[in-house]
Amino acid sequence: MAAKSKVPPPVDSLTRSQARVEHKRLALEIEAHNERYYQQDAPTVSDATYDALQRRLEAIEARFPDLVTASSPTQTVGAAPARGFAKVQHAVPMLSLGNGFSDEEVAEFVERIRRFLKLGADDIPAIVAEPKIDGLSLSLRYENGELVRAATRGDGFTGEDVTANVRTIADVPHRLNGHNIPTACELRGEVYMLKEDFLALNKKQQEAGDTVFANPRNSAAGSLRQKDVAITASRPLKFFAYAWGEMTDRPAGTQHDMLAWLKDVGFIVNPLIELCHSVDEVLAFYRRIGEQRATLGYDIDGVVYKVDRLDWQERLGFVSRSPRWAIAHKFAAEQAMTILRGIDIQVGRTGAMTPVARLEPVTVGGVVVQNATLHNEDYIRGVGNDGQPIRDGIDLRVGDTVVVQRAGDVIPQVVSVIIDKRPASAKPYAFPNKCPICGGHAVREEGEAVRRCTGALICPAQAVERLKHFVSRLAFDIDGLGEKQIQEFYDDGLVMHPVDIFTLRKRDTRATKKLRDREGYGEVSVRNLFAAIDARRGIELNRLIFALGIRHVGEGNAKLLARHYGSIESFRSAMTEAAAAQTDEGNDSEAYADLTNIGGIGDIVADAVVEFFAEPRNVKALNDLLEEIEVLPVAQARSDSAVAGKTVVFTGSLEKFTRDEAKASAERMGAKTSSSVSKKTDLVVAGPGAGSKLKDAGKFGVKVISEDEWLKLIEG
Repeated sequence: MAAKSKVPPPVDSLTRSQARVEHKRLALEIEAHNERYYQQDAPTVSDATYDALQRRLEAIEARFPDLVTASSPTQTVGAAPARGFAKVQHAVPMLSLGNGFSDEEVAEFVERIRRFLKLGADDIPAIVAEPKIDGLSLSLRYENGELVRAATRGDGFTGEDVTANVRTIADVPHRLNGHNIPTACELRGEVYMLKEDFLALNKKQQEAGDTVFANPRNSAAGSLRQKDVAITASRPLKFFAYAWGEMTDRPAGTQHDMLAWLKDVGFIVNPLIELCHSVDEVLAFYRRIGEQRATLGYDIDGVVYKVDRLDWQERLGFVSRSPRWAIAHKFAAEQAMTILRGIDIQVGRTGAMTPVARLEPVTVGGVVVQNATLHNEDYIRGVGNDGQPIRDGIDLRVGDTVVVQRAGDVIPQVVSVIIDKRPASAKPYAFPNKCPICGGHAVREEGEAVRRCTGALICPAQAVERLKHFVSRLAFDIDGLGEKQIQEFYDDGLVMHPVDIFTLRKRDTRATKKLRDREGYGEVSVRNLFAAIDARRGIELNRLIFALGIRHVGEGNAKLLARHYGSIESFRSAMTEAAAAQTDEGNDSEAYADLTNIGGIGDIVADAVVEFFAEPRNVKALNDLLEEIEVLPVAQARSDSAVAGKTVVFTGSLEKFTRDEAKASAERMGAKTSSSVSKKTDLVVAGPGAGSKLKDAGKFGVKVISEDEWLKLIEG
C-alpha cells in the first residue's frame, strides 16, 4: 500500500527557520519544474500541483518578506533560454499573469483596480475577457512592416531566436498590411496546435516509434523549438495574436481596439473575445467559455481579464512579475467539461464487459482525455456499488455534456452530468447482453455488478489468457509450452484455440516456415515440444474440466464434478441436457437438479457450467479438442481406506512425491485435503522444513506423521 503524502503545516504555524528551509526547497522545486516546462517541453506535474507550490511560496514570502530575493520564482518568469538557440533580449519584458481560482478573487481583482484608480463605487472599468490559450508565448518584431525576428518568452527578459521556424507558420504574416503600421513594433501571442492535429501527430509519432506528446501545448512547443526547420514546417502550428511589447506608434487607445487593429494588419485574433462592463458579465463569460471548452478546436486552461483602457493600464503598472491590470482566471486543473460521444464495451481476459466513455477530447490535469471508465452498467444508470444513487441518480446518455475528473494518475472518470444541456434526442443506454467481440451470450450473476461473456473458449478478447490457463500446471501442464510461448504462438496465428496445440505438429509439416526456423527454436527443442504435447493427449477428467476455464470452477470444483460424472461422455451429455433446458425463469431439468445436488456445487457454480455449455461454439471447441485427446475416467475414491473421510494437510518439503501427487493419493483413498490446519483437521503429513503448520497442529492437538508413515497408512 502506498504511503500517504504528508500534508505540510499551515504557513501561519511556521517558525522563521522552518520557513527559510521550506522557502529554499520550494524555490528549487519550482525552478526545476520551470526548466522542464519552458525548456524541455516535458512537464512532470499537473498545473494544479504547480500552482499549489507557487501559492505556498507566495504565502511564505508574504509572511516573511525578508526571504524574497531577486532570483525567487515569485520574482521571475519562465526559465532561462535553452542552449542551442541564439538569445534575444526583449525590449519590453514578457511577464506572466497573476492567477485567480474563484469568483471572489476575480471580484477582488476588479475592486482593487477601482480603488487604485480612485473610481466611484458605480464606476466599473471595462474589462476585455479572452480565452487563455494553452500554448507557447511568442514575440514577433516587425520593422517597417517586415518580420525581422521571432523569440520565445524564455525567462521574460531573454528568449530564444526561433525566427526561421516561425516563418513556416501560416498564421504569422511575414509583412503587416493595412494602415497605421508602426516603424517598429513587437507583437505577441500564442503558438498552439489544434486538438485534431495533435491526435493525428501523436498517432504518426507512435507508428514511427518516436516521442508521443502528453498534450497539444507540449506538442506545439516541441514542434516550434526544432533545430531542423523542416520538422517545424511539417507540423500544423497555429497562432493567435493578443498583445504587444515595444511599439513606436500605438494605433489605438484601448485593448479592444488594439485587437481589432491586429486583425486588420493580418493576424488571427480569437473571435470569442468579449468586452465586459461588470463583474457579473465577466463571470458569465468565464462559465460560458468553460461550457464550450470541450467543443473548441484548441486547448484553453482559463480566461484572461484585462483592463480595456490602455492609459489606465499604464497607471496601474506592474507588481513583482505580473501586471496589476490583468489576471488569469484558471479552470480547475483536474476537472473539465466535455461531451459524451459514445459508449464502447471492452471485454477483459475473464470475459468481464466494461463500458468506456468515448469523449470529445479535452485536456484534464495536463493530459488529453478521450476516454473515461464507466465501471459497469449500474454506474451508467446512476447507481453505485452499494445500490445508492450517484450523480443525483442521473443516468448517462450519449450526447450528454459531462464533467470529467482526473485526480493524480488515476483513470479519468465521469463525475456528473449537466442535465440542462441534455439533447432532446438522448435515449437511455441499453447495456448489451451479447459480447461485442464474439457475439456470445453475456450474463450478470446475482449480486454482481459486472456482466460477463460466456464464450470462454471462443472469445478473442479472452483467448490468450484462456490458453495460458489451459496449459497451466493444474491443467494440461505441457512442458515447454508456457505463458511466453502461448503469447508468441497466438500473436503469430499458430495457436488460437486449445485444439490448435494438438494439431500443431500436423500443421507444421505442411508449413513453409517450420517451427525449427523460429528464433529460439531448433530441431531438438521442437522435437521435445511435440513430445511434451503428445504426452498430454491422455488427461484426467478433472484436469480437463479445470482447463476449460469455466468461471467459478477451480481445482476443487473440477474434482467434485469429475468424481460425480466419472467420464467425459457422462459429463458432456448431462451438461448439454441442462443447457438445453435453461430459460430466463430458471432450469427444471433433471440434469440441472442432479448437478446442484453434488456436495459442494451450489447454484452459482452450476449456472456457470450450464452457461458454458449453452454457448454452441464452446461445445464445438470442446468437441474439436476431444477429437485429438483421450480423457481418462476418474477412479472412484475408496470408502474403506484408513484415511477415508479424514481431512489431511501436507506441509514441508516432501521428498517421496510432489505436493500434487500427495494430494491426489489422499483423494484416491477417500480423504479430503486442505491447505491450512484447523480444529477440523484430522492429520498433518510433515516433511523437512515444516514451519507454522506444525505449531498449529500442536495448538489444535492434530496428529502429525512423516511421509514414510503416510505411505504405510495408505498402502495398508
